[in-house]
Amino acid sequence: MEVAMSAVAGELVSRFISLLMSKYHSSIHAQSKEQNLAKRLRHLLMRVGTVVEEADGRYITNSGMLAQLKMLSEAMYEGYRVLDTLMYRALLNSAGFDEVSSNDSFNSHLCLIKRSRRMANGATCLESDDALESLEAAAANMAEFVMLLGGCERMSRRPYDTYLYTDNFMFSRHAEKQKLLSFLLQHNDPPGGDQATTVLPIIGGAKVGKKTLVAHACGDERVRARFSSVLHLNDDGLLRHGRTKFGMKMLVVIEFASDVGDDDWTRFHSLVTRMGRGSKIVIVSRLQRLARFGSVKPIILGAMSYDELTYLFKTLSFGSEDPAEHPQLVQIADEFAKRFHGTEGSLIATNAYADVLRRNLDVKFWRCILDKGMRMVKRNLAIYGMHPNTLMYHGHPVDITDFALHPLSMTPYSASFSVKKESPSVTFGDLITNPSVRPKGDFTLIVWESRIPPHKSFPNFVTSCAQDTHQGSAFPGRKRQGVPI
Repeated sequence: MEVAMSAVAGELVSRFISLLMSKYHSSIHAQSKEQNLAKRLRHLLMRVGTVVEEADGRYITNSGMLAQLKMLSEAMYEGYRVLDTLMYRALLNSAGFDEVSSNDSFNSHLCLIKRSRRMANGATCLESDDALESLEAAAANMAEFVMLLGGCERMSRRPYDTYLYTDNFMFSRHAEKQKLLSFLLQHNDPPGGDQATTVLPIIGGAKVGKKTLVAHACGDERVRARFSSVLHLNDDGLLRHGRTKFGMKMLVVIEFASDVGDDDWTRFHSLVTRMGRGSKIVIVSRLQRLARFGSVKPIILGAMSYDELTYLFKTLSFGSEDPAEHPQLVQIADEFAKRFHGTEGSLIATNAYADVLRRNLDVKFWRCILDKGMRMVKRNLAIYGMHPNTLMYHGHPVDITDFALHPLSMTPYSASFSVKKESPSVTFGDLITNPSVRPKGDFTLIVWESRIPPHKSFPNFVTSCAQDTHQGSAFPGRKRQGVPI
């Protein structure tokens, strides 16, 4: 009996050791595969990134090349996001909890990730393979694109436009920038005395960068040389504008907040046509209906993709620092990007938070800022049933108690207030990092101010609020939503 028991025990121990060895070799194989994937991704990203940067500095008019440029840039941003994921997983595989961080809250977060890691392995590898395939397909078709690119004229670069300040550039929108420049520089004057002024509508949602795109194009050296003057108008300007020097080639940029009648538009278009041969009109609006006035296919600006937004946020947050040296912060940056994506005003939030985080590359600090933002969103969802960015879009007050540790309500000036020059002002970065800077009375909160044309700032009116005055008052026409976890 003892001999039989001993044999059974030996067989069980042997199987257990075999199982452990099998799992060990499987784990080593998976890690080796991920390391190989990361190496190939880095190599391809370097190649594709070089071509995209070169294309961004040339005038491209070929529609097929623009479509290929868009495909290249999309594959590039997806590749960067997947590479960051692989780097963070390598950190989890190679480092113990104590070696990674001494921060208890971050270690708790790390524990949760490690517990779910086995379930996510297959999905991550599949996503990595897909990103690699997309990049390889894009790179395989680059030879002809690069050859054609060599025949495109270079743009002149001003020294401080792009490279010295990480947040002093027009990010992404590669194909859209080229389409706008092509429209502005195209010589389409018909022969004879009569000519119709060409019109390009630029349509997009709130705060997606429509005016920034136009300002970027208007700053181009060849565009400035082509037009005698650039005239910026709004809805009122369409009806009131009458003083214009005829015989001058004008670029008219007109922003519409509401629809306009066909008769009013016809009169305005006729006026611009008489200004001078080769004048052009660019319409900027959120209204898809205004695309009917275009003489060419409109440029539609949608929200940035998740991959683009993630890349932008990391670029702005780390500044001149190498994200590879801060893998924990890279993971927190991913959490920020997930919460920004798909919300109205995400570009504003991206720039505002990145400006704050860049001041202090510390895990505790980044976690603290993330927690404040999440609490603010949950509070407004509980009170109004809507995301704060959506509330701001509609001009509705937003509760920012969690930012200042004091009951405060914030409303965009454009909704019902004009900017009060005499009121004290505080930046979002100063308020969220040091709530004691809050003035005692009402004040202006500068959420963010762009460093590139048109240098738009986003001021909001902040006042102390008795929370019980709006507690439980949901946004009109909306039911309260559950708070997401």
